[in-house]
Amino acid sequence: MPLTIQLQTKTSIPIEVDQVRMETIRAQTLDQIRKTEIFLGNEKCNLADLFSVTGSASDDSEIIWEGDCEKVKLIGTGLTEGSIRVTGNAGMHLGAEMKSGTITVEGNASDWLGAEMKGGSITVKGNAGDLTGAAYRGSLRGMTGGEIFIHGNAGDEIGHSMRRGLIAIGGQSGNVPGINMIAGSIFLFGKSGIRPGAGMKRGTICYFDSESPPELLPTFKYSNTDQPLFLNFYLKELIKRNFPINENYLASWFSRYNGDFLETGKGEILIRAAG
Repeated sequence: MPLTIQLQTKTSIPIEVDQVRMETIRAQTLDQIRKTEIFLGNEKCNLADLFSVTGSASDDSEIIWEGDCEKVKLIGTGLTEGSIRVTGNAGMHLGAEMKSGTITVEGNASDWLGAEMKGGSITVKGNAGDLTGAAYRGSLRGMTGGEIFIHGNAGDEIGHSMRRGLIAIGGQSGNVPGINMIAGSIFLFGKSGIRPGAGMKRGTICYFDSESPPELLPTFKYSNTDQPLFLNFYLKELIKRNFPINENYLASWFSRYNGDFLETGKGEILIRAAG
């Protein structure tokens, strides 16, 4: 039976649970887990003061967060093993700096989803906020590995300064995705925001909605139109994982634009051709 942590009363005050770590609680008793220190605003309290705690993660390395955790921050931060499932919404910094394992959110996630993650996989069935897979302010690199799948919409600055990994957004995306991108891949399947790839050095941003293509910055130049072979491998894997995409994309043609020529000019933005 997985460890189940259920929020007892919805609160407007942020709760920080970064001390609830898989590698620690796997070896703890229920009483010890319940005494884990968390923060309600700027006040320390025990996990059991706000959540009911049942089950155990010792056998299957699984944690389930229940209730409306919209204000519960730092779930799964630094995750190194096992799986986490959030049955409702999740707060800011979900999966930040995680190294391995899986996180699934059945509702929505907030800002800084997967910030500076190094590995593992995050799936959000709903929407996400700003700065998915991004670098924290002052940091040189965002996510350096792993994958983030958002079935719904996502906000601004997706993949800010990302170095490796994959981010796929099934719905609408915000402004400046891939800003200062160093490498990696961002797939955007819905309506796009403005200024994609500003300052990108390498990497790929791919737009699949040919009816609302983005307006590119003048520092990107058209290269060619073809059917990139690597996209088929990615798309087949997304279909296998039940990501909501059109299988007709497998036969699509894409226009390639290189940039940002204010940087190295080695990045690429692919835009699916109409028809």
